[in-house]
Amino acid sequence: MSGSVPGPARDWTVGTAPGIFPFIGHGVDLVRRPLAFLNSLSQHGDLVEIRLGPQRAWMACHPDLVHQVLRDPRTFDKGGPLYDRLRMLLGDGVGTCRHQDHRRQRRMLQPEFRKARVADQVRLMGEEVESVCRAWRAGQMVDVSAAMMDLSTRVVSRVLFSDSLDTDTAAEMRRCLATVFRGMFVRTVMPVDALFRVPTPANRRYRHASDRLRAIVDAAIAQRRRGTPHDDRDDLLGTLLSATRTGGATAITDGEVHGQVLTLMFAGVESTALCLSSALELLGRHPEEERRLHSEVDAVLAPGQPPGRDELPRLLHTRRVLTETLRHRPPGWLFTRVTTQETELAGHRLPQGATVMFSPYLLHHDPALFPDPDRFLPDRWLPAQAGAVPPGAMIPFGAGSRKCIGETLALTEATVALSFIARHWRLRHLPGRTERPRPAASLGPRELVMAGEPRTRRPAGTPPRADSPAPGATVVPVVHDSRTAGGHDVRDA
Repeated sequence: MSGSVPGPARDWTVGTAPGIFPFIGHGVDLVRRPLAFLNSLSQHGDLVEIRLGPQRAWMACHPDLVHQVLRDPRTFDKGGPLYDRLRMLLGDGVGTCRHQDHRRQRRMLQPEFRKARVADQVRLMGEEVESVCRAWRAGQMVDVSAAMMDLSTRVVSRVLFSDSLDTDTAAEMRRCLATVFRGMFVRTVMPVDALFRVPTPANRRYRHASDRLRAIVDAAIAQRRRGTPHDDRDDLLGTLLSATRTGGATAITDGEVHGQVLTLMFAGVESTALCLSSALELLGRHPEEERRLHSEVDAVLAPGQPPGRDELPRLLHTRRVLTETLRHRPPGWLFTRVTTQETELAGHRLPQGATVMFSPYLLHHDPALFPDPDRFLPDRWLPAQAGAVPPGAMIPFGAGSRKCIGETLALTEATVALSFIARHWRLRHLPGRTERPRPAASLGPRELVMAGEPRTRRPAGTPPRADSPAPGATVVPVVHDSRTAGGHDVRDA
């Protein structure tokens, strides 16, 4: 029998999740109570068999097994229900392609995601978060989820296309992505094609959103191609179009350009937006952590200014807040792989073509790996404590050669955004309103609305930048209520 190198010698346990329903299987549990279902699996073994519709799948519940899967992409290739659906939508981009195509694609794109290159984009990140926050006003509710999606859409569009998408197109792109992410999740956990060929309103919305995303990308590529022959702007699209004119092994087709742009747009927008929304939601429920964050950003950032590349290394607690957010609520929470040959995992023989699943959320909430896993504790990531985290237990961006290429970009954008927002705004939860994370293809709050309270008074004569809503502003006017907004009677932390 061929296959991957076995993990560390130990007595593995292999089990089957209870509650299998005919035909639909555990898809019902994953749709109705996904996080509770995931947290229940470890009690049934290190490797647990579940059912996704008529298909069997195996969930790796121990970090050593997940490590084995991620370190052997030749045997455990990108595949299974999630990536089969993604390929139908995105094509074979760097995030979805098979193992044999990955190295070529990764080498082509990697220079655009190196730390030095990302550092050059800090300014544009600051410009976009400042633009988004400019619409916020004291005494209004802020649709945080929509604002963070707007922000990440703006940043990704500039990284990909140089020029930001116009306001209407960016808003449409955000809506389409949200629809597709929800539809993708349902199609992953219940991979029964007949269910999604029925012309229900939800299926029609999914198809329309998918078509519009493709059209937006097609229009951006066509617009660039209509430019001058030497219009090779310093962005990802320029890099991709240059590769179409390069001979040899690095050349790519026009179809691959389309697939890569869609893949990077799909991967880069919602995950960062949900991380930021989760961080703001958690900080609103943990005032002591909020005060510590305010203390740091007040000491590091000048009033009215986003951080530059020199300030970012000093935002240590800000980064710990984001790291703990990624542990507590990893946007990438459930993934699939498919075996390319017969192999062994946890002492259990898997046939070729078997679906293997792993969940960062499951690992991040295992009390054996993270004590008090449901508590939000940024100090877990102080150097003295972070060293106690078992290897392979913290995987918000995956691991191995298929680790997310955009990790540095996403963390930098999140740090710029969170520090700027915390420097100038305090966001309060509304009384009696609870926003729960809603798992789709990504995990996080999608309808988070909070009350905005500016942290400092504006000096007399200051232009009313924060008091004039911009077109498409994600704010909702409300009757003044000191319980929710605090009006203009604000305090500094």
